[in-house]
This record gives sequence, C-alpha cells and structure tokens, in this order.
Amino acid sequence: MRIAILAHEEFPGRAKTALGVLRYSDDEVVAVLDRDNAGKRVSEFVPDVQDAPIREGMSDLAAEDVDALLIGIAPIGGGFEESWREDVRIALEYGCDIVSGLHYFLEEDEEFAALAAENDCELRDVRKPPEDLTVSQGIADEVDAEIILTVGTDCSVGKMTVSMELARDAREAGHDAAVIPTGQTGIMIEGWGNPIDRVVSDFTAGAVEEMILEKGDEHDYLFVEGQGSIVHPAYSAVTCGILHGAMADKLVLCHDAGREVIHGYESFALPDLSTYVGLYEDLAAPVADSEVVAGALNTSNIDDDAAAREAVDEYASALDLPASDVIRFGSDDLLEELL
Repeated sequence: MRIAILAHEEFPGRAKTALGVLRYSDDEVVAVLDRDNAGKRVSEFVPDVQDAPIREGMSDLAAEDVDALLIGIAPIGGGFEESWREDVRIALEYGCDIVSGLHYFLEEDEEFAALAAENDCELRDVRKPPEDLTVSQGIADEVDAEIILTVGTDCSVGKMTVSMELARDAREAGHDAAVIPTGQTGIMIEGWGNPIDRVVSDFTAGAVEEMILEKGDEHDYLFVEGQGSIVHPAYSAVTCGILHGAMADKLVLCHDAGREVIHGYESFALPDLSTYVGLYEDLAAPVADSEVVAGALNTSNIDDDAAAREAVDEYASALDLPASDVIRFGSDDLLEELL
C-alpha cells in the first residue's frame, strides 16, 4: 500500500508513530507531510529508515499516487489538531483510507464520516479496542513461549523500537519470535493488536493476556511492547496492567540518554536508574517471577558515536546489566541474555 504520513511540526523528534512506520512497515511511504520541513527529505533527518520526500500537505500529492493517509503523531491526550483537518479532508476526497492512532476517533467526526461514505473510504481508528475484552485469568505464563516485555524509565524512551528490533533480530538469528503490539504504532506496523491505553482499566491485563494466549503456542519467543512507565504520574496504570497481564519471564529496561525529568511532566524528576530494577521486579513478583535482565538506551540525541558508546557503558554500569542502543550498536549482547 502507498501511504502518506501526517507529521506536521513534529518530525522527526516527536513523531514516534511516523518514525516507527518508516522504520518497520512494509508499506511504501510516498511522502511525509510536515509544513515546517517541506521540500526536504526524510533521509536528511533520519538516515536509517525508509526515505521519502517531505511535502507541505496532501494538496501537493496526486490522488493516484497514494492509497492511505496515516496520522503519524499523537499529542499528549491523543487529541485531533484542527490544523490537520484540511489534509484529512483532501485525502478522503482523493479516495484515500485514513489510519489514525488518536484517542479522537475519526469515524465519529461527522464531516469525515460523510466524506468517507461518499468516497468509499475506510476510517481506521486503531486506538479503538474490541468490545469483547474481559479481566485477566492470570494464565499468560502457561503458554509455551518465553515472554519478554520492554519496560521504561519514562514514556517515549523507545520501548516499541526495542521490541521491534529484538524480535526482528531474533528472527534473523533463526529463532521463532513475534511481537505483541499494545500501542497504536505497533498495531499499525503489525496489522493487529490491542490498544492498551484505551482499554477499560479492569480489562487492561486481560487484553494483554488475550494476545499472549492467541500467539503463545505458535512461537518460541513473544516480545511484548511496553507502554508508559511505572513512575509516570499519568501513565503508570497502563504500565502496571501490561506488567501483570504479560506475566513476563524477562524484562528489558529502556531509557533515553540524558533524560532527568518526566517528559511532559517536567516538575517530576526521574528516580535513580538503579532503583527501577527493584521497582519493576517487586511489582511483578506477586504475579510472576519477572526479572530485568538487560537495558536498552536510546542515544539518538547524542551525535558522536564514541560519546554514545560511553553513555551505553555508563547505563550498563548503573544497572549492572548488559545494555546497548539497539539501533546504533545492535542487539547481540541483549539477545545473548534473552534467548
């Protein structure tokens, strides 16, 4: 499928979904829409993902060149920015499907619903959970697969990326591995999943367990995409739900190099890195013997490779565990502990 990705004013730094799709999706990206960087190319900002031109908006594309418009950014709270409306409207008039990971459901927008019906388009709100979810039974540990969960020191530290990289590298090494997608980006990439941060609180652990039960006897390893952080003032509930629902065998602690305060909640300082291991293991313990066995550090904000390597070494030392930046330095050291 040929897709355009909307990422106005946020590319690449705050466009997690856009970058995830550019890095892992099999779809052909014909353009990224970003009015701040129009005329440039993706490769000028991020060299190790699918390249594409950056355009001002949908009006710069021909209808016959694109099949779908994907919303590649999600503000805190997942709202819809009215400045995006024209691009969505034009895409629907072109006959394009719209794929959105917002908490604002496009199918409930009267204008978009009418245009979609008129032009035979699909409005796909991937953050809309199925209606038949229920509570956890506490049986995810009964599947044959080894369950590996990425957890974070904060939100937006790379848990989805680490999950995808580890699963892909494990498959390339000859192992039977799959991803359990729990967020909008993972769902867009994998084509299935439950959007855990939109699920009713009582059903959060059950929604994760349901996916593990579905895939757990088909694969040897399941890499569960983590969300939020156990210390986050807004998102800790979803983190705990995933932790208990997954009943993971092993945990990978993800961190963003140099981050000292919680993203979007800067009055809250991050705890000392070494405390996270105990926090996650102790919280998991009544449900599962989950163990933090490795760390993953996002060094994308460090330009120099030597400095990035030093940061990874310091992170490994702080955790007393093997660590790597899986994009910059590969995942071999982590997979040795995980598989």
